[in-house]
Amino acid sequence: MEISNKITKAKLMKYFDISQEAIAKAKGAEFDKNREAQVKDVLDMVERYYKDAEYFFKKGDYVNAFAALNYAHGWLDAGARLRLFYVSDDRLFTVDGEKLEFD
Repeated sequence: MEISNKITKAKLMKYFDISQEAIAKAKGAEFDKNREAQVKDVLDMVERYYKDAEYFFKKGDYVNAFAALNYAHGWLDAGARLRLFYVSDDRLFTVDGEKLEFD
């Protein structure tokens, strides 16, 4: 297998698609109503980094677009791991594939 250290437009588009799918799942998921302010804050940060990624992409700055997408997805993963919102898709989030329950 050949390893590539280049951020191509195709690779970036793949990660935009994955991020869009993960954002939609997080926004549609059950969430901890006791921590609604934190849920909103996390999703706001996700949206901001995603918009940054779009901005950099439009400028042709693929490195910073990729970095911003990774930050957006990091916020999503943190929200999932902290059980702010309940997702079970271990392809999109760093969860074990089992739906996390409310405590």
